[in-house]
Amino acid sequence: MFSHVALGADDIEAARRFYDAALGALGVPAGVVDAWGRLIYSHAGGRFLITRPLDGGPANGANGGTLGFVAASTEAVDAWHAAGAANGGTAIEDPPGIRQVTEGRTVYLAYLRDPAGNKLCATHRVT
Repeated sequence: MFSHVALGADDIEAARRFYDAALGALGVPAGVVDAWGRLIYSHAGGRFLITRPLDGGPANGANGGTLGFVAASTEAVDAWHAAGAANGGTAIEDPPGIRQVTEGRTVYLAYLRDPAGNKLCATHRVT
């Protein structure tokens, strides 16, 4: 459905430290900064970009928005959460664990905010 996702950040280097660690825990290669100063991650056919806002205003987290990443296992969710929290992220909501999202569908997930305040989730489908 998506070709890419972009989030704003005022401090690209802080974003790089956070996302290289957190996404690295999910098997995503380290990000690359392009000629325009955007931090870009490419993996499994998708692209994830971190950029300074084009309008020159400050970056901020989307109120009500969440960006979710697929994890291969519950251990990968835990590693993502630990790596992100250790590299400038903030643990939010409940600790990593099992959630019943719909009848018959259970996921193991964790939430973080990145250094710019964007809300993120790593999810592994259990059933």
